[in-house]
Amino acid sequence: MVFIHDTQQSLRAAAYLVNTMPGYDGEDTLTTLEQFDDYLRVNPYTGVIRRDETELAAIRAIRPRLRELWQVDREGAVPLVNGLLRDGHALPRLVIHDGYDWHVHATSDDAPLATRILVEAAMAFVDVIRADQYDRVRICSADDCEGVYVDYSKNGSKRYCDSGNCGNRMNVNAYRRRKARESA
Repeated sequence: MVFIHDTQQSLRAAAYLVNTMPGYDGEDTLTTLEQFDDYLRVNPYTGVIRRDETELAAIRAIRPRLRELWQVDREGAVPLVNGLLRDGHALPRLVIHDGYDWHVHATSDDAPLATRILVEAAMAFVDVIRADQYDRVRICSADDCEGVYVDYSKNGSKRYCDSGNCGNRMNVNAYRRRKARESA
């Protein structure tokens, strides 16, 4: 199961942004302009980017709307996606730039970055919904993590996010529980 490059990129950027929200540990990892620059370095966007406190506040404010996409099923995602597209005044067009082949942009390059992020995420979720792959939109199965991800594995078996070493931690915990039962 492979989504086209720009869909995967938008889904990863949306998950990354959602995962900056406070979780069980209460830590918000998108509070400074330096952290915002880190986000943009990993998740590059074209168009106007101001990199100021106002833009950072707007980006932080959209995270709950994106998080909602991981808290619903395929049917529940449709009104959320349609709302993001409507609110962003999406008008899809084909573009080619920066070594990427033809792909879709649905906002103008001078739209606020927060709007572009929401619309790009919505367009990516359109692809997920249309491909009937919403079961790959997941929340981490670790008992101490609320991280989100999209499972791109071939067989759809990924259970843990990539943000906190959750898979290794849960495997170590399971191993320790097995050893404790064996020695009891």
